[in-house]
Amino acid sequence: MRGILLTLVLSILGAAVGAWAGAQYVIHRMSSPVSLHDVIHEKLHLTGEQHARIGGMEREHAARRGALEAEMRAAYARVAQARQGQHAYSPQVQAGIDRFHHAMGELQKETIVHVLAMRTVLTPAQAEQFDQTVVQSLTEDPR
Repeated sequence: MRGILLTLVLSILGAAVGAWAGAQYVIHRMSSPVSLHDVIHEKLHLTGEQHARIGGMEREHAARRGALEAEMRAAYARVAQARQGQHAYSPQVQAGIDRFHHAMGELQKETIVHVLAMRTVLTPAQAEQFDQTVVQSLTEDPR
C-alpha cells in the first residue's frame, strides 16, 4: 500500500512539475521576445509619438503580466499545499491545476492582445517588418 501511495504522490508531483515547466516554456515563447523588442525600438525608426504610445502599452502589459504570473505562482502553491496535506490527487489539487491553467491561458491571450495593440501604432511599412518578426519568433525552433 505504501508503494502505491508513493507512486501516486510522485506521479502527481511529476505532472505538476511538467505542467509548470511547460507553462514557463510557453510564457517565454509567447512573451514579447527580445528580438521583437529590438525591432520595435531600434529598427522601426519610431516617431516620438509612437515611442510614447508603445511605451505606455508596454507598461500596462508588464503590470497585467506580473499579476497573471503571480496568479500562476499562487495556483502552484495551492497545488503544493493540497498535495502535502493529502498526498493524493484530490479535488483541491485539481482546483489548483485548473487555476494555474486558467491564468496561463489568460497570460497567453494578454500577450497576443498586447502584440496586436502595438501593431496599430505602426505605419504599414513598419507593420510589415513587425509582422515578419512576430511570425519568426512564434515559429522558430528555440534550440
